[in-house]
Amino acid sequence: MAKKGSITVFLALILSLILSLVCTSIESVRMAAARTQILSGLDIGLYSLFGQYDRELLEDYDLFFLNASGDSGNLNLGAVYDELESYMKPVLNQNSQNLSVAQGGFTGYRLATDEDGEVFYRQAVKYVRDTLGSRGVEMILDRFQEKQEQVGRAEEAGKQAEEKNTLENYDTEMEAAAKNSEEAARREEEAAGENGGEEENFSSGEQTSGENFSDGRTDVQVVNPIPVLKRIRKMGLLDLIVPAEKGISDNEVKKGELLSGRSVQQGMSMPGTVKKDNSYSSRLLFQQYLSDKLGNYMEPASGGLRYQMEYLLCGKNSDRENLKSVAGRLLLIREGVNAACLLADSGKRAQIQGLALAIASGFLIPPAAVIIEAALLLCWSFAESILDLRELMHGGKVPLIKSPSDWQISLENLPDLLEGLDTQRKSSEDGISYEDYLQILLLSQSKEDKLERGMDMVELSVRKTTGREGFRLDHCIEAAEISVDVKANGRRTYTVTKQYGYI
Repeated sequence: MAKKGSITVFLALILSLILSLVCTSIESVRMAAARTQILSGLDIGLYSLFGQYDRELLEDYDLFFLNASGDSGNLNLGAVYDELESYMKPVLNQNSQNLSVAQGGFTGYRLATDEDGEVFYRQAVKYVRDTLGSRGVEMILDRFQEKQEQVGRAEEAGKQAEEKNTLENYDTEMEAAAKNSEEAARREEEAAGENGGEEENFSSGEQTSGENFSDGRTDVQVVNPIPVLKRIRKMGLLDLIVPAEKGISDNEVKKGELLSGRSVQQGMSMPGTVKKDNSYSSRLLFQQYLSDKLGNYMEPASGGLRYQMEYLLCGKNSDRENLKSVAGRLLLIREGVNAACLLADSGKRAQIQGLALAIASGFLIPPAAVIIEAALLLCWSFAESILDLRELMHGGKVPLIKSPSDWQISLENLPDLLEGLDTQRKSSEDGISYEDYLQILLLSQSKEDKLERGMDMVELSVRKTTGREGFRLDHCIEAAEISVDVKANGRRTYTVTKQYGYI
């Protein structure tokens, strides 16, 4: 019996150890299962939360952002976290595990406007790159890069021509030339009288800025177009070039309503910083994105500012002012181009010189021919440029560099410019459209201006939707890091931290 009893005690000891090991193993497996369930719950919660992306931003702008604005129009991270918990709870309540969230919150998040808008910029560039591919980038480069240099030179030439104030100083210079001519004639008379020469009678004639007179040598009536063009130049540029049937938008915004006019919310730092992308190809892709998504004069947006691409260039608070500024730049460009074409065309230069000499003779001021020639050159290039801009505003195309066959208005028809605004202009299939000019001008615009103003326009456009008047891009989350404490089976508390983002 003693021998059998000793064996029973030994087995009892062994069994207790085995049972303890089994129980420990079961508990370990149970805790491992709890941890897995907690991680799964947080994963599903994050996926479900970020699945509530802003539908309008996706449909209209192909952007993925989670709108974290509360009913008050403020950034409400508490409500966003509560929504995450609501997605986690069904997962935590599965099986026999007793899991409950003790506490949790955001340990980091990135907003669309963070890093001076780099988060927004990165998504837009990625969308266009994925859509166009590398070949698309090359096509954009080939399309606009060479034209950008030509347009830049033309605009500078136009500015220099306007800075000379040729037409503004025309009357003053003509009066000075007349006085110099009279004084020269008087000196010659006095010299002839002193030398005992025969007396000659000079009739200086009344110097006038009139338009019609005889050139004094033939019966041909000479028409001076300069006074007419001076009056036309004082008219509103938009009135000259914008189709009456289309009109101009009167939409305005207040600076404080724009993202660029207020202090924006800042995200909370999280691992994985957003690097600045200043590559030329990315800037081109972002510009293409803006061109595809924003409105312009030819295809206006439906809300906010309607001429959004013009706003990118000029940054004014009204459609009219933005369009006026763009039209002014286009006028300088076309004046620079057209003046260069006139100077390179020997036939047209001869016409200008001939008319200048005829007008100077009609005024009896031959030395003034140089002044008149410069004024005629500016008048002719201005008139041609008005027809160019009017064609662009009607949806046509205008050659960047014109050949003689592309020229629209003759020197003789300058006084009748207003009557021929729609009969003399013509389009060219190989020319450049209004939208192309906007793209070319934007190439020289800084990335910072385009990005800030582009976000302004996206935000304004979303606000046009009923019920979304308080939408703000700096309330839109692109990525987040969330930490949650979960109590498992009333014994241990596990802390899990995970990140999720759209890129």
